Amino acid sequence: MNGQDESRALALRALNEAPPASLLRAPLDQVFAEHFRQRCLCRVLDEIAAEDVWDREKAAAALRFLRGDFDLHRRDEQEDLFVMLRKRLRPQDGIADMLRHLGEGHSGSAAEAAAIADALAAALETGDGRGPAPLLRVWLCDFSTRQRRRLIEENAFILPFARARLSRRALETLGRRMAARRGIAWPGDDDAD
Repeated sequence: MNGQDESRALALRALNEAPPASLLRAPLDQVFAEHFRQRCLCRVLDEIAAEDVWDREKAAAALRFLRGDFDLHRRDEQEDLFVMLRKRLRPQDGIADMLRHLGEGHSGSAAEAAAIADALAAALETGDGRGPAPLLRVWLCDFSTRQRRRLIEENAFILPFARARLSRRALETLGRRMAARRGIAWPGDDDAD
């Protein structure tokens, strides 16, 4: 297997396999792992946009991720992580505007991700083999560019702030809510055995 094939396989595996449930015990690590998966999504979308023939396996992996895990992660941040961080802000922190901006961007990202998923599903259904139409190519690249920018901000500013401000109890609450959102038991409950 050459480097390009290995890179493709890694990206597909990242999109198709969620992080282990045990990672929810360290929910900020789970968020970071999801950010890696989203970077893989961006790479796959850029590759799809550049191809003259649909790679059905890549399109199917991107579609599944956009219709499932992408929204779970968005809700983890929007409904829990960002809310917790806003409660702990101090005037000197200087990230209130960033949290607001990122929160507002989640709504647009969700709608755009759903529309891109619909376009990928339609392309997979028609099966004509031709690559994306020119407008879809631009759309895929624009979406991945915006997502990469968001991931940089979240990894560089939001996650370090969360690590500094969230207590062990807050982190457990976050992990439990993330587990519930996924319909799985929080892995810390196994400790009672």
